[in-house]
Amino acid sequence: MKLLRYGPKGSERPGMLDAAGAIRDLSGIVADIDGTTITPDGLARLRAIDPATLPVVPDDARLGPCVARPGKFICIGLNFADHAAESNLPVPEEPVVFMKATSALSGPNDPILKPRGSDQLDWEVELAFVVGRHCLYVTEEEAAAAIAGYCVCNDVSERRFQMQSAQWDKGKGCDSFGPVGPWLVTPDEIGDVGNLSMWLEVNGHRYQDGSTKTMIFKPAFILSYLSRYMSLQPGDIVTTGTPPGVGLGQKPPVWLNAGDRVSLGIQGLGEQHQVVEQA
Repeated sequence: MKLLRYGPKGSERPGMLDAAGAIRDLSGIVADIDGTTITPDGLARLRAIDPATLPVVPDDARLGPCVARPGKFICIGLNFADHAAESNLPVPEEPVVFMKATSALSGPNDPILKPRGSDQLDWEVELAFVVGRHCLYVTEEEAAAAIAGYCVCNDVSERRFQMQSAQWDKGKGCDSFGPVGPWLVTPDEIGDVGNLSMWLEVNGHRYQDGSTKTMIFKPAFILSYLSRYMSLQPGDIVTTGTPPGVGLGQKPPVWLNAGDRVSLGIQGLGEQHQVVEQA
């Protein structure tokens, strides 16, 4: 299944994509796509629905974040061997964990807001997964079964803010820095999550062209690892790192400015398209 949320910001409604790529309205079935509806039982209920019986949504509807109100927005840094090399940093022996503010969450095609004082605005195409059941001290096998689905995330970053202290959160959590979607894709539709192509373009120039094959720590391991240090609940979002080609890694570095257009996607998970605006 491909689940999504559509409509004006703050008033999104739940939906699903049918086999022809049309959006179907789910609001008569569930209140939203969130932690209460993406549990194993909730997904089974949605899977039993014939999309053809649901109302069709106009093609031009705005898409919101594919999951509503996550309790946590957790990120893993330097999780691609080739990106670590690009950053002149050693391959991590354990996952590098940081957080995005949940207020950074935005729709896949919403504008990226360049913060006041920003002069090193950067991009990162990332595979994200959404937790579907309570996890605490889970094994990798249990963690794999606890992933409700996967989606595209642009881990937008302000590098100057990020590097001003040992904690990265300040450069990662600004409003609009967490576009997710266009949809949440359940694992049964993906195949090998460790072999998905990933790409990102700015103004038509392809900067990132990688694959999850070079990911150091895979999603099931990441979820199991995180569950040693905190409980995770349905609806929590976890991003898993980016391949090489970020703006910081260019020689000289390339930064985003107002008016720039960013497009990105992951095989089987859809695409995002954003325009940078000055906050």
